[in-house]
Amino acid sequence: MMQLSHYPTAIAQAAQRMNEVDSQLMAVQLQINRFEGNADRAAAFDIDLKNDAQRKARRFEVLVVNQEYQKALDMQIQLTVERANAFAHLEYLRNQFSVAKLEARLAIAQQLTDFESRELVGI
Repeated sequence: MMQLSHYPTAIAQAAQRMNEVDSQLMAVQLQINRFEGNADRAAAFDIDLKNDAQRKARRFEVLVVNQEYQKALDMQIQLTVERANAFAHLEYLRNQFSVAKLEARLAIAQQLTDFESRELVGI
């Protein structure tokens, strides 16, 4: 375990890392939404498509062949896992900090108890 005074900085850094991953995740989601919007537009204005089922199939076809869309989906999965790991690390640090504070309080209480016991006995 690290020193008690180092936890606030470590927790802040872990929270910042989580914010960075969130930002990257939002950017990828925006990119995915753009790809999907373009696919929707392509399907909506295709006069050869007769119904919603055909439009959905066309949309799917447009997205499946789009390599950038597939890369964005892969990145979204990767960032989602990274975010979960960053969150777990942040919670781990917070919990470690709580335990360290409790241990410090216990040590102080034991020192006070030992001191009072010695005073009572006359040592």
